[in-house]
Amino acid sequence: MSTGNAVSTGDTVSTGDTPAGAGQPSADGLGGPLGGLRVIEFSGKGPAPFAAMLMSDLGARVLRIERVPPPERHPDYREELDLLRRGRTDVGIDLKAAAGLDLALDLVASADVLIEGYRPGVMEKLGLGPDVCLARNPRLVYGRATGWGQTGPLAMAAGHDINFLAVSGVLTMLGRAGGPPTPPANILGDFGGGGMLLAVGVLAAALAAAGSGRGQVVDASILEGSSLLATLLYGLRAAGQWSDERGTNLLDTGAPYYDVYETADGRWMALGAVEPRFYHALLATLGVDDPVFRNPADRSVWPPLRARLTETFRSRTQAEWVERFRGVDACVSPVLTPDEAAVHPHNQERGLFVRHRGVTQPGPAPKFSATPARIPEPAAADTGNPFAGWGVADARVGALVDQGIVVRSS
Repeated sequence: MSTGNAVSTGDTVSTGDTPAGAGQPSADGLGGPLGGLRVIEFSGKGPAPFAAMLMSDLGARVLRIERVPPPERHPDYREELDLLRRGRTDVGIDLKAAAGLDLALDLVASADVLIEGYRPGVMEKLGLGPDVCLARNPRLVYGRATGWGQTGPLAMAAGHDINFLAVSGVLTMLGRAGGPPTPPANILGDFGGGGMLLAVGVLAAALAAAGSGRGQVVDASILEGSSLLATLLYGLRAAGQWSDERGTNLLDTGAPYYDVYETADGRWMALGAVEPRFYHALLATLGVDDPVFRNPADRSVWPPLRARLTETFRSRTQAEWVERFRGVDACVSPVLTPDEAAVHPHNQERGLFVRHRGVTQPGPAPKFSATPARIPEPAAADTGNPFAGWGVADARVGALVDQGIVVRSS
């Protein structure tokens, strides 16, 4: 097994551990641990396309169905920059036309998984609800991603990541002392909470269906996924080890040795010296030998320690601190920009980033020893049958294209 530069040239893809396309191919020619799994994705935003991207990276054959007419996009939209859509065949189907609905149901009949991220009831109105689809394909796993869940008083309410974090109880935990609750972009809710939960739920149900032959509905919400991610903090809170006052706890920048500090050149260093041995290595490397700071659990010294760390880190550049902490186990790291992260030696060795279709982006993960993940190239939907491998005859596709019911990806 070879290692290499994660940011490859051209449009080739490398996981960093093995060449692109390595591993055991499935019966349909796709590699990865999910090779052979067939997924129908009904286009949407946020959690559903992220879960579909993960499964595509892991080898599943994912067919993404767009509505006809397609949704309006920003004038500067470029498909290769819409990274959540990577690796899937994309085709438009007019689901309001009888022939389009029939085609979608035929595709569902041969799928293992269906993923959708609409509000509750939308798929039912289209004639593609769980009852219809499971009657057509009893082993189907029907994955549904919403903000609030399929049931409950808020199920039909509009919302975004920030709203679901707010009601889950998680948003109030995020932020600095004396400041307001601070949302971490939409990474925590949409993707960490909703998308990951949907992917895990769908794969768990697919594993169950492989043994029983019976599919089921997976109801994954951003609300519940976000709350689940905070399980550790709820435990600490119950034990009296986590305060509801933001920015006063060990892991929320309350402790001065778990925070970021500005350097002489306006850059930043991140500290995570929670355990005593890392804490003492931190102080020794900084040259902070005042005995008053010997006990990191003594909160009375946190304010003067923070002032001392602030002053000390401002005395050198980020590069100088990186060199000074090289080889020291003190949990100290430079805060990198995305461009710097892409060329960091460790990230390159691990294949953290790949260059796909001319765009540097996070690569497939995790690593698999026998069936490496990769970003597949979608079928050439504009020059052939976009349903290749799904059992839809070329003649039928041609007729539907002529009628405007099927629109090939451009």
